[in-house]
Amino acid sequence: MTEPISLFMENYAELAVRIGINVQPGQTLVINAPLTAADFVRIAARKAYEAGAKNVIVEWDDDGLKRIKYQLAPDKAFEEYPLWKAQGYRELAEEGAGFLQVYSPNPEPLQDVKPERVAAANKAYSTAMREYRGMMQAGRFSWSIVSVPSPAWAAKVFPEPPADEAVRKLWAYVVAATRADRKQPVEAWKRHLEDLRGKVERMNAKRYSLLHYRAPGTNLTVEPPPEHVWVAGGIVNAQGVYFVPNIPTEEMFTLPHRDGVNGTVRSTKPLQWNGQLIEDFTLTFEQGKVTSCTAGKGEETLKRSLAMDEGAARLGEVALVPHRSPISDMNVLFYNTGLDENASCHLALGALILCVSGAVRL
Repeated sequence: MTEPISLFMENYAELAVRIGINVQPGQTLVINAPLTAADFVRIAARKAYEAGAKNVIVEWDDDGLKRIKYQLAPDKAFEEYPLWKAQGYRELAEEGAGFLQVYSPNPEPLQDVKPERVAAANKAYSTAMREYRGMMQAGRFSWSIVSVPSPAWAAKVFPEPPADEAVRKLWAYVVAATRADRKQPVEAWKRHLEDLRGKVERMNAKRYSLLHYRAPGTNLTVEPPPEHVWVAGGIVNAQGVYFVPNIPTEEMFTLPHRDGVNGTVRSTKPLQWNGQLIEDFTLTFEQGKVTSCTAGKGEETLKRSLAMDEGAARLGEVALVPHRSPISDMNVLFYNTGLDENASCHLALGALILCVSGAVRL
């Protein structure tokens, strides 16, 4: 990548605003982002105002502050989530605001934190934000997630080069994966979304009754409901606006039958969950529910995540990804589920994404 990073930030922010959220005149945009992504956030805010946004609200996050809290705060602090914030998000969503999540993962910021603290914090958040997240999952408002390189993330992916070189190298991969390196990235995304729509139409015409995953350590069958529908790319919100929740996206996905998942599946990529890394893990299903699990790293975190609630141990999504895609062709482990899941077929289990390589028989 010989062009300056700032040029690709412009293209990437344009995609986040115009394709991801599809900001409309008079709309409010809420951006959640880490401090390390400040330069990108400023560009995205400018792009949003240029698109007609009424207001851009930024909620900053910081791994350092989060780590201090996990180390020093009392246990009670992780059993609560500010209700005023949950109410504010719900009200903004009801008013039709768009929500952009800027993700700059530090792959292991909480690796030595007590898993029960992380689990308690996640449960408190999920409980307080239930209404907002329900609206999100139903597509009531526009939301999108983009990943922006940070020094900590770049060092995990590329540990050998100096910090500046590692960040620049990661930017090169991210902009290629998201088509932000194209001369007309918005038009490139429109063509990509049209291609995904064509694949979905063909899949829905097939009406497959069973998916059979086979790979080393994996022998899993997934039964879709009779009326299942495959979708891909973006969705239309309650205001009739088309938006794309994930940039990048190469997948098409559907819902599995609640009781129609049986067998064992082994993850082929690590999973970062709330600042902790889960690696080399397997799950065994019986009648749709996980009955046992193992992990080479993060097993206690995995078990706690599966025990969060009734839905945490069942699949909520089954996704197919082409064997060849811009991300899979890179052959890079990003330690970022938003990117890694687009290099492999994957399954969504409660709050977890399980990546699975290998053959899928239809």
